[in-house]
Amino acid sequence: MASPAPAPAPCPAPRPRILLAGDPMGRLHLLFKRVTSLNQSTGPFDALFCVGQFFSANANANANDLELEEYVQGRAAVPIPTYFTGAYGASTAAASQLLSSAATLTGRAFKPDGIQICPNLYWLRGSAKFSLRGLSVVYLSGKASDQRATAYTLDDIDALRALADDPGVVDLFLTYPFLYSLSFTHVSACVGLTNGADTSDAPPQVTDPSGCDPLIAELVAQIKPRYHIAGTKNVFYAREPYTNEGAVHVTRFIGLATVGNKDKQRFIHAISPTPAASMSAADIGARPPNTTESPYRNMARAQNLDDTKESSRHNSIEHETQYWRYDAPNKRQKKGAQAQGRLLCFKFTSSASCPNSHKCKFTHDPEAREHYMRNVCFDFLNKGNCERGADCKFGHSLSDDSASVSRSTFSARRPESSCWFCLSSPDVESDLITSLGENYYCALAKGPLVQNHVLLVPIEHSPNTLIMTAEAEKELQMYKNALTKYFDKQEKVVIYFEYAFQHNRHANLQVVPIPASKACHVEKIFNLASDRLGFSFSALNPEGDSTNGRKELRSQFDGKSSMFYVELPGNKILVHSVEDNDKFPVQFGREVLAGLLGTPDRADWRKCKLPKEEEMEMVDAFKAGFSSFDPTTAQVNLGEENPMLNQKLF
Repeated sequence: MASPAPAPAPCPAPRPRILLAGDPMGRLHLLFKRVTSLNQSTGPFDALFCVGQFFSANANANANDLELEEYVQGRAAVPIPTYFTGAYGASTAAASQLLSSAATLTGRAFKPDGIQICPNLYWLRGSAKFSLRGLSVVYLSGKASDQRATAYTLDDIDALRALADDPGVVDLFLTYPFLYSLSFTHVSACVGLTNGADTSDAPPQVTDPSGCDPLIAELVAQIKPRYHIAGTKNVFYAREPYTNEGAVHVTRFIGLATVGNKDKQRFIHAISPTPAASMSAADIGARPPNTTESPYRNMARAQNLDDTKESSRHNSIEHETQYWRYDAPNKRQKKGAQAQGRLLCFKFTSSASCPNSHKCKFTHDPEAREHYMRNVCFDFLNKGNCERGADCKFGHSLSDDSASVSRSTFSARRPESSCWFCLSSPDVESDLITSLGENYYCALAKGPLVQNHVLLVPIEHSPNTLIMTAEAEKELQMYKNALTKYFDKQEKVVIYFEYAFQHNRHANLQVVPIPASKACHVEKIFNLASDRLGFSFSALNPEGDSTNGRKELRSQFDGKSSMFYVELPGNKILVHSVEDNDKFPVQFGREVLAGLLGTPDRADWRKCKLPKEEEMEMVDAFKAGFSSFDPTTAQVNLGEENPMLNQKLF
């Protein structure tokens, strides 16, 4: 009998096809006419990214005079999904009013990939990272400016610095300003990207230092995108690819001219890059023959530019008075103390953790965090004063009396009513709950790392699972045993992990099923990741059962410190005690498993959120499969005896 023919190899996913455009300057009819023509002749294209001045230069325009109004009101259609950065141009006020009104009336909320202004049109604001057809896209929407409406904030810059530490390769980085602002051969020049390349054919605008932004250069050097796209002073310029410090891949810079410019410079360009997440190591590391050295290779030695850089940052955006990072007084004890000395990390102060981990350049001050948790104003902690005046609802003294007054007028800084996990909260998404017990409930994770990624969540508002009662611990063990058996039927093993840090809002034990074939690699990859961050795990229960392992773990936890632990297949537990001044990444467990599974782009749950329809399909499928294993089935009728499930979870 002839053996069956081998199954054909799956066809690789088609590469995304992307259009790039320079400053539209409000000429949307011309831009979209050109896009429609290209889409019909050489398309289809998946998306259009616009960088530069999007709004009209007509200072006297009102909302009704703008071409944008045609699309917002539905009288004209945007041909393909279009993403634009920033609010620039003389007509910014009129356009912002139009867009804000449209967004409010339609209830379109802000997402990492933008506010949907109308069908196929998205306004990218601030800075963020999102995925499009497998491509990792990062953007900075704004420019160095003394105008509030057009300037990026320190918040935006710091968020991108944190993103630079994320695993994986960024495919596209979108910015507005041309970045030829830092010279790494001599300080006074503005060579920038022309450094190390043959500039004989570069247009004069490329080497002109006016309008340059040193922070963009710094961010590009840190993020190391495969493509950097920017507006370019009304010229088209595609630089030779260049190498990156500490990375194997090269970066290509593409600058685009103004839409409809009189010099006939190219304002629209097409690319079709393979997402880095699906490329082989050899393909990512390939270098074209014309590759040059990195224009940022000497940035680390340009320390004498630091003072100038800090001055530029504060001169351009000090007016924002955002509550992220300010100059902090050396002693936070006197009202009216002048801002000088340290910079305070808002991430750590507000959440006891920092996404920048060990690379954070700002102060992680436990004392400041204690005052912050007592509702002391963050601006006051940093600057010694608060510019919000009577509008600020927080305390402006380090005394307990002031904090008490603030607490009475503003309740608590982190009220349980706004907790994503409390069943009594209006923010809870109950439709993700799959099982409800007396002390715990099981819910599908929002933005799951893998299919059937679930959470075991205490019903009580508790910062971690290790301080729950013995009765609650018994129920948790019942859930764990049931989930282990359920996933075993699917030839999967389960990884349980929790970051039990002292000031967590609401505990959740992460339950991540992985293929059984990868079980032998889990301990190794966690140890490799810990080595990279400069710490080591201790091991508990190497040969015992799960109950004894949790019992030993609970006995070691004093409830006053922080701890990360992960339970491996076979019930061995790896434990790391986190000191108060340690900069431990909150998403550590998820990032490690994303690397193990070869899906680094799924390390951040916010990038993995699903449409509501898909969430409900996954919930229904999980309930159907888990029902025969559910330890609470005989105790609880989810639909009838628990009216709180008519609310929302997460």
